[in-house]
Amino acid sequence: MIEPHAPAPPGPPATWGGPARLPVRPGTGRFLVLAGVFVCAACGLVYELELVALASYLIGDSVTQASVVLSVMVFAMGLGSLVAKRLRWHAAAGFGAIETVLALVGGCSALALYGVFAWTGDWGGLWAQGPRVLLVTFSLAIGLLIGAEVPLLMELIQRIRRQDAGGAVADLFAADYVGALVGGLAFPFLLLPLLGQLTGALITGAVNALAGGVLVLGLFRRDLTRRARLLLLAANLTVLGILAAAAAHVDDFERAARHAVYGADVRVALQTDVQEVVLTGGTDGHPVDLYLDGRLRVSGRDEHRYHEALVHPAMNGPHERVLILGGGDGLAAREVLRHPGVRRVDIVELDAEVVRLAREDPALAGLNGQVYDDPRVHVTTADAFRHLRRTPTARYDVVVSDLPDPGITASTKLYSQECYGLARRMLTDDGRLVVHAGPVASRSRVFWTVESTLRAAGLWTAPYSVVGRDPGFAAGPDRSSGRTDAPDDWGFILATRGSGPSLGLSPGGPRLRTLTEGRLREDARAAEELRVRGLAASTLVHPRY
Repeated sequence: MIEPHAPAPPGPPATWGGPARLPVRPGTGRFLVLAGVFVCAACGLVYELELVALASYLIGDSVTQASVVLSVMVFAMGLGSLVAKRLRWHAAAGFGAIETVLALVGGCSALALYGVFAWTGDWGGLWAQGPRVLLVTFSLAIGLLIGAEVPLLMELIQRIRRQDAGGAVADLFAADYVGALVGGLAFPFLLLPLLGQLTGALITGAVNALAGGVLVLGLFRRDLTRRARLLLLAANLTVLGILAAAAAHVDDFERAARHAVYGADVRVALQTDVQEVVLTGGTDGHPVDLYLDGRLRVSGRDEHRYHEALVHPAMNGPHERVLILGGGDGLAAREVLRHPGVRRVDIVELDAEVVRLAREDPALAGLNGQVYDDPRVHVTTADAFRHLRRTPTARYDVVVSDLPDPGITASTKLYSQECYGLARRMLTDDGRLVVHAGPVASRSRVFWTVESTLRAAGLWTAPYSVVGRDPGFAAGPDRSSGRTDAPDDWGFILATRGSGPSLGLSPGGPRLRTLTEGRLREDARAAEELRVRGLAASTLVHPRY
C-alpha cells in the first residue's frame, strides 16, 4: 500500500521575490518604510485638499467640488491598486517611479488649474469647462497614483520581514492614516496661510519626490539595476528641478494670471484669513472694483444703483438704529447715513481687511464717503450668524443684509430660516429687514426660495428688483465679466414682523441718483410675474439653494 504524501508546508506567495538586501538592519528598514508611508500619505492628502480648495474658489459651490474630487479620487485609488498588482515583482522600482510622477502631477496641479481658469475661464462654450475638466483629470490621475502605492508598499514591507497579512495591513494603514492626519492639518494651518496654494503644492511635490527617491535609492538600491538607479535618479532630479523653477517664478505667474482674470490695473491683491481681496481701478479716471474670492462685489460703474435699491426702501419708517450684516466696504452705510435721524449704525463684517481697505484705500474710502470717520458707525468683526445668535437683546429699526448670494456654499446658512428667525428677534415691532437675494430673472428659483424662507421665519415680505445691472457685477457664483448670459438685475426682499411691508421711499429721504418710487413699484410687479410657487424653506440641515 502506498502511503499518501504529506502536504507540503505553506511557503511564501508566488509573487514574493525573496528578502530584500538592505544596507541596514531589518527593524530599521521597516521603520524607514513606514516613515515613507507617513510622508507620502501626508502629501497625498494635501493634494486632495488643495484641489478641493482651489476648485471651490475658482468654480464655486464647495460642496459639489469636494464631492467631485473625493469621489473621483477614491474611485481612482481602487483602480490604481488593481493596476499596481502587476508591478509587485518590481515593487521598489515601481514605487519609485510612481512617487516621481505623483510629485510632478500633484505639485503642478494647482498651477495648471489656476492657469487654465485664468486664461480660458471666461471664454464660454467648451473652454468655459476647462477648469472642471482639468479638475476631474487631476483627481483621477492623483487617485490612480496614490492607490498604486499601497500594494507596492505592502510588498516592500513583507520583503523586509515576513509577517501575517493582518499585522502588515494594520501597520501600513496606521502609518498611512497618521500621515493623512498630519497632511490634513498642515494644509489649512501651515501651508495655505504661509505659502499659499500654488507654492504650497509645489513644495509638497518636492517633499513627495525626496521621500520616494530617498526610500528607494537609499534603502532598496540593491534591488535595482545600475541602469534603473540612474534613470530613477535622473527622473527625480528633473522633477525637483521643474518644481524648484516653478516655485522661483510662481509670483510672476500669479501676477500674470491675476491680470488675465482682473485686468491690468490691479492695485491691491491680498489673501486674508477669510478670502482673497483684489482692488482694481480707482486711478486715472478708472472706476474702482472690489473682488472677493474672484467675484466682483463692488463695481464703481453702477454700485450706486445696487446700494440705493438695497437700503432706501427699508429706511421708509423709523431708522434711528440700523444693523448692516456684511457691507464692510462701507457703501451700504453711506446710503444709510444720508437719511436724517440716524443715530447709530452697526456693521458686522467677517473680514477685517475689507474694513481696513474701506478706511484707508483712497479710492474705496472716497467711494464710501469716509463713513468710518463718522462716530455713529461701529464695526464688529464677526460671522453674521454667530453675531445674531450671541446678541439677542439688541433692537434695531432696520436690518440690512448685504451678503453674497445664497448660491455660494459659505453663505447658505445666512439665508436659512434659522438665521432669519434670529434677525427677526433683533427687529423692533415696526422694524424692517431687507435682504439681497440674487437676480430674479436668471435665478428665479433661488430668489423665491429666499422669499419662502423669510415667510417661514414669521416675516411678511415684499419682493422687488432693480434692472439695468452691469453684466460684470457678479455678486454671486457667476464669475463672468461681460458675458451675454450674466445677470442683468438685482433682487431684494423687504420684510417686516407685522403686517405686509409698504414698498416705497421715505418722503423726507435724500434725493437719489437712479431709484424712483414709480420705477421701484414697476420693477416689483415685473418680479412678481416670475414668482415660483410651492417652494420649501431653506434650513441649516436642509439647504435648498
